[in-house]
Amino acid sequence: MKKTLLAVDDEKTILKLMQHFFKEKFDVVVVENGREALNWLQAGNQPEAIVADVNMPELNGYEFIDHVRASAFFRNIPLIMLSGNDNSQDRIKCLRKGADDYLVKPFNPEELDARIENILRRIKR
Repeated sequence: MKKTLLAVDDEKTILKLMQHFFKEKFDVVVVENGREALNWLQAGNQPEAIVADVNMPELNGYEFIDHVRASAFFRNIPLIMLSGNDNSQDRIKCLRKGADDYLVKPFNPEELDARIENILRRIKR
């Protein structure tokens, strides 16, 4: 049984890219904003990892990190943030709030894959 990757982004092209690139390794669940992602998690779903955009409607990435890390059920799920901003302050804010990693768009999906693999390998020890 494949593991699940939750992809959260309001850009449909990013979601399609992630579905296509990760389909061999993961069941990729795609949602378009942080509120949908939280609803999906609260429905009892437990992904192997979450990749989420910082700039989203309804519930932005910072708020999403806060909700995920505040939950006893979800706080240990690896969380990688994506952003169009190559701004050190945004990266620091995400990491301080509890994101495991931060990648700037446009990104190389192979790099994202390597980052996910590294995080999953570390937490399995």
